[in-house]
This record gives sequence, structure tokens and C-alpha cells, in this order.
Amino acid sequence: MNLVRDYLRELGRGAVGGWNRFWFAPTDPATLGLIRIFAGAMLLYTHLVWSLALSDFFGVDSWVSAEAANLVSAPPGQVNYAWSYFWWIDSPAALWAAHLLGLAVFALLMLGLASRVMSVLAFLITVSYVNRVPGALFGLDQINGMLAMYLMIGPCGDAFSLDRRWASRRRAGPGEPAPASTSANIAIRLIQIHMCVIYFFAAMGKLRGESWWQGDALWGSFANLEYQSLDMTWMAAWPVAMALFTQATVYWELFFCVLVWPRLTRPLMLALAVPVHLGIALCMGMMTFGLVMLIGCLSFVPPSLIRRLLSGRQAGEAGQGRGARPTAKSSLAGRKSPERRQSQPGAVR
Repeated sequence: MNLVRDYLRELGRGAVGGWNRFWFAPTDPATLGLIRIFAGAMLLYTHLVWSLALSDFFGVDSWVSAEAANLVSAPPGQVNYAWSYFWWIDSPAALWAAHLLGLAVFALLMLGLASRVMSVLAFLITVSYVNRVPGALFGLDQINGMLAMYLMIGPCGDAFSLDRRWASRRRAGPGEPAPASTSANIAIRLIQIHMCVIYFFAAMGKLRGESWWQGDALWGSFANLEYQSLDMTWMAAWPVAMALFTQATVYWELFFCVLVWPRLTRPLMLALAVPVHLGIALCMGMMTFGLVMLIGCLSFVPPSLIRRLLSGRQAGEAGQGRGARPTAKSSLAGRKSPERRQSQPGAVR
């Protein structure tokens, strides 16, 4: 009984410790900062496109009235939780003012100026656009909203931002990276888990269709003129290759949530994400959707690698966060001479 009790106690401690390390271990905000730049740029571009027909979609005399949009979100007699500030805009001047202010918020988020405030405003603005035109809601808009939501949680302006640059100038010191942050880790973990859920259910949805089992689903997409941006019909001469690519796509999405976590298989899964999503972007005309999915996959890239590639610094300079390496100075400071170790109570030689 003692062995069983000790095993269960050790198992519980290990589970709790692993849970705490997964969610609450401080990490360098470099990955979150880079996601902020790309997500902010995507938000800016995708909402700038609305300028081409702003009044047609959001004006008082729009194609879908505010009342009709409300009915899509909630039938009569039910409470509508689909909030949007467009419900209260009733003039072209106010509409364009709100639109331009929203674009300014996205631009400031991308640059990292007042990032904490801008991230909250960016999420509210994104939700407002989506809820006003529910008929134009696609996967791109959903991923935009997901990234904007999680950017609110972590210190997305603590890396690669004007906020960080100006903070360093005020201290009149070298531009050292921000310290490791628990909230940065929580934000990154939420993005990672959300991406795993998306891929898993995307694969499960594909498995419900016969074309994915038969291996001709990709050919159906390539042959569809509605989505054809590059002429890929020459692939008809390579049916075995088409079937192989079709099956590989399903298996990659299905096992992404498992194989992306081990360090040995993570680079492979992320490397496969590039041709999958760039193929969607280039061959099917979904450029923004393909790119925004790659932005989400960026959450699995360790901050040490991002620092090394973008600024030539090791992540260890940012503190004792996940994936950080101690600098020579911190390593020497942590060492103790034999004399000090011997003088400490309870020291064992």
C-alpha cells in the first residue's frame, strides 16, 4: 500500500508541476512580439480593404441592414450578445471617422505603440466589423479575432516595438530585452492550443467527405475556377501525386496536435505548414488566409530562435524564461567558490 500511495503522490506532484510549468513558466516575449507585428499588419490590411465599399457594407443604406444583421446573430425574442459599435453609427461622416480610427489602431498595434491599450481596442474593433456583416465572416476573420484576443493577455509590446525602444531610451541604457513574463507564456500557450484545435477539427471535417478518402479532394479544388488563381490543371496528369498530397494534408492536420509538441517532430510539422498554407495562398487565391495561419503557427517557434534570427541575441539575455540560456555573467554569478560552499550550513562536500 505504501508503494501505491507513494506512486500516486509522485504522480500527482508530477502532473501539477508539469501543468504549472506549461502555463506559468516565465518566457521571453519575443515570439509574442513578432506575432503582434504580423497580426497587426494583417488586421490593418484586411480592414483597409473595406474602404473600397465601406458604405455598401456598413452604411445606413447598406446591403444588409443593422436590423437584419441582428437577426442573424439572435432570432426575435432572444438576447443578442453580438456587440458592435456600428449599431450606433448613423451618418457617413461618423462611419468614415470610426473606420479611419480603427485603421490607426491597427497600425499602432503593428508598430507597438501603447501596445496594451491598442491590443484591447484592436480586438473590440475586429469583433465590431465581424458582427456587423456576419454574411462576410470567413476563416480569415476568425483567425484575426483569435490572434487579437490573445494579444490582449500578454505583454505583446515588450519585444520589437516602439514601446520597448522608448523605454530603453528613458533608462539611458543599452536596449536590453524585456524580462521573462508569465502572461507572455499564457498568451502563447493559448494560441498554440487554439491552433491545435483548429487543425484537428479541420481534419475531422475532411474525413467526413468521400473525396478526401478517395484522394481527389485537392484536384477538386484545383479544377474549381472560382478559387483558381494559378492554373494547376496540369496536375491531372499526375493522379498518384494528387492522391498523395491529399492524404498527406489530412494526416498532417490530424496529427498536428500531437506531433507539434515534441522537440524532435516540431520542426517537421512547422516545415510542412509552409507548403500547405502557401499552397492554399498561391493556388486557391486565399493569400491572406494562408498567411494568417502561418502567423498562428509562429507561436510554436521558440523565442531563442527568433532573437537569434532577428537581433542576433540569445534569449537568455531576457531572463530565465522558457527556452532561455544563461549568459556568461549570470552563470559566473550563480557559481559558488568551494570556500563559500563549505561555510554554508548543511553543505556537503
